[in-house]
Amino acid sequence: MARKKSEGRVLQTIQQVSLLLTVIFIGGGYLLWGPLFARSVLVGSLLVNGSFWMLKRDAEQVLGRVATSSPDMVRTVQRLERVRFVFKFYAKLIILGLLLYAVSTRMQLNMIGVALGLSTVMLSVIGVVVSGGRKLYSIQSA
Repeated sequence: MARKKSEGRVLQTIQQVSLLLTVIFIGGGYLLWGPLFARSVLVGSLLVNGSFWMLKRDAEQVLGRVATSSPDMVRTVQRLERVRFVFKFYAKLIILGLLLYAVSTRMQLNMIGVALGLSTVMLSVIGVVVSGGRKLYSIQSA
């Protein structure tokens, strides 16, 4: 139970750091390169954060379904949920790619800004994991 709360806190922290990075990148981009760059960061960030949120929700659903399955059906449910998860993941990836294509053909975007926006979740994962590892290391060495 404590582990589930800890994992939930880590995912929530990742989302919060990603939101903070988005605000920083949008503000800095607006001040340094103008509104086009800031809008591009926003578009990339909305896409990647939406994707991360959906992935988190799907993973929680899979774990919930496996945990509530009967003991004799666990293997079958695991296989079924694994296939369902992978299918949904790739379907959403294709949809998000098409959405990015549609937005980029209808709006003028700075692709470096879009890439920076798309990197917010990755940067927040790296930051949270590194800071968590540093905390764990300092606790173990004390």
